[in-house]
Formats: sequence, C-alpha cells, structure tokens
Amino acid sequence: MTAIPTFTGDANPYGGGDPYADYRTADFPFTQYANLADRQLGAGVIAANDEFFAQRENLLVPERAEFDPEHFGHKGKIMDGWETRRRRGASAEHPWPTAEDHDWALVRLGAPGVIRGIVVDTAHFRGNYPQAVSVEGACVPGSPSPEELLGDDVKWTTLVPRTPVGGHAANGFAVSAEQRFTHLRINQHPDGGVARLRVYGEVVPDPEWLAVLGTFDVVALENGGQVEDASNLFYSPATNTIQPGRSRKMDDGWETRRRRDQGNDWIRYRLVAQSRIRAIEIDTAYLKGNSAGWASVSVRDGEGGEWTEVLPRTRLQPDTNHRFVLAAPAVGTHARVDIFPDGGISRLRLFGSLTEQGAGGLAARHQELGG
Repeated sequence: MTAIPTFTGDANPYGGGDPYADYRTADFPFTQYANLADRQLGAGVIAANDEFFAQRENLLVPERAEFDPEHFGHKGKIMDGWETRRRRGASAEHPWPTAEDHDWALVRLGAPGVIRGIVVDTAHFRGNYPQAVSVEGACVPGSPSPEELLGDDVKWTTLVPRTPVGGHAANGFAVSAEQRFTHLRINQHPDGGVARLRVYGEVVPDPEWLAVLGTFDVVALENGGQVEDASNLFYSPATNTIQPGRSRKMDDGWETRRRRDQGNDWIRYRLVAQSRIRAIEIDTAYLKGNSAGWASVSVRDGEGGEWTEVLPRTRLQPDTNHRFVLAAPAVGTHARVDIFPDGGISRLRLFGSLTEQGAGGLAARHQELGG
C-alpha cells in the first residue's frame, strides 16, 4: 500500500488570485469508500467546546471550502470552517497553553460503520490551523446527547493519534480499527481551524432494524449497500445513485461522458447481504437532455456467480422515476445496472428483504465489529 503523504507547517500567506493555487493535497486510497460523515446521510456536528470565529457545522458542508479575503465580521476574519479562539496560559509567567490543552468537536456519523480513512482539511487556514490533530471513535446505540457521549462510561478508541498537520492542506490518515463506530471526536491541539472533515468507510447497519423493516432498499448506502466499480466517473460519483432521498440537482446523480463507440456504461454494486429482490426503481430526476436512453439490471449470487438479467433493456424517460415489479423474486448478493449507450441515472433502488443466509451473515458481522 502506498504511504499516506504528510503535510506539515504553514502555507504561504494568501497573495491574491486562485486561493487553491498552492493547496496541498494527494490521492488517498481510502476515498473509494463512502463518506460516512455526509450530511445527506444524516451526519451532524452535535457539539464543540469552542467555535468563536467559525461555526462547527461548516466541518461537514459537502462543497469544498471557500475563501473571501474581504469577508470580516465583528469577531474578525470569517472563515469557511470550524475555528476556535487562541488559547492562552494561566499567567504572565506562563502565557502559553499546556501540552494537554485542546479544542474538540463531536460528530455523529450519518451511518454507523467501519472507518477506512479520515481527511482533516485545513483549506485556507494558512497560519491559524492546529499544530496537531487527533481523532477518536465510539459506538453508542440510540441517539445520545453530547453530555451522554462525554460521560465516563463511553469508551473512545483512538483512530488517529495526535499527529502534526499542515496548513492549507488535505491531511489524510488511514484507519485500521476493525470496529463499528457511530460517533467521532476530533481534537485540535491546542487550537485553530479546520475547514472540512471527511470520514471514509463501509456502512454496517443494525440487523434488528432491517429485520423490523422487512422490505427495504437492499442496495441503499444507509442500509449497507456499496458501489464496487463503474465504467465511467467523468461527471459525478456512482455512489450518488444509492444516496438517501431523490436527487436535488443534475450533479446529484451519476452521469458519464459522451460515448463515441458502440459500448455502454455500467455500475456494479454489492448489496447489504444476500437478498431477495422484488421491485426496482430507476430514477432519472434532473437528467433531462443527458439521461440514459435504456437500462437493464442484472443480479448475481456470490463473488463467482453468474449474472442473471432481471430487468431487460428498457427505455427510460428523462427526469422520471421508473418503477418495475419483478415477476419472481431475484436472489443475489450483487447487482449491476447497465445504461445504453451513455448518460446517467440519479438513483437506483432495489426493494426486497434479506434471505435467512443474508440475515445470519449480517448479524454475525455486526457482532464481530462490536455493534
């Protein structure tokens, strides 16, 4: 595995022009996974000990941070991130913060899961970023309050030890803890600002909840579905197709570049577990002049199983939600949607229920990960 690039130290002061011109970043291998701290999944920053200069909620804004050099308020420069005041020591003789002093924010993940990597982005925090950061995770059932999360009975696991970071940089950290987490605590040592927080991993749903639901979307990200691969990601990520809710604009779906050959585009998915699929939805919301012309859906059971077409190639309409009831349930662990010849869809829904084998496997994994 390629080593994770490390950025430390100040960035140059902003000198005009493109504020991202000297931004330090890299291709992190774990970004293939879904962002568990996505607001669209229901993530939130539920508490912080200090947010004097900039609000904690900015951490999870989906768009990249913006910078306006002329934007000032009554408390000083307004930054697009979470920024705390400067810490001070106890006296004139000791004006510096102690080694233990730090600021913190509590983050509720949008979907509980195994974390594969974290990006602490300090974009535009050039001389006011934290000296170091650390991140801890906890698995707490229900909807705990900040006070409950900070109680002595909650076990926090270190995911990112206290590590120096750089200003105006995407600071990435691979995580190796094979546990299920519901909440994070991000710490700034001793103070400063962070623009964005991204938490990449695999959703691990609650088997009891899915059992109560009975019939549900077995490919939905929030229920544990995943995108494994796609033919083309030119305009938007394939993971958009299994996000909660309907698409809200054109780039909130999956769209490919225009083909100039006789091929077609596709996405391959892994279902939450072995499932019995009974109905399909293919939505082309907001894709009006660029929706797929036709689509088919296939299912296979197991990594080495044969693909079986359950929805034959069918004409799609622009900006329309298409619903199909299968003549007989299709059992499988993976699904694939093929679009012809190119274009896009906004959402794919596969409604069904877990088989006995699928429910047993999911329950065993949930228990193994400490859920």
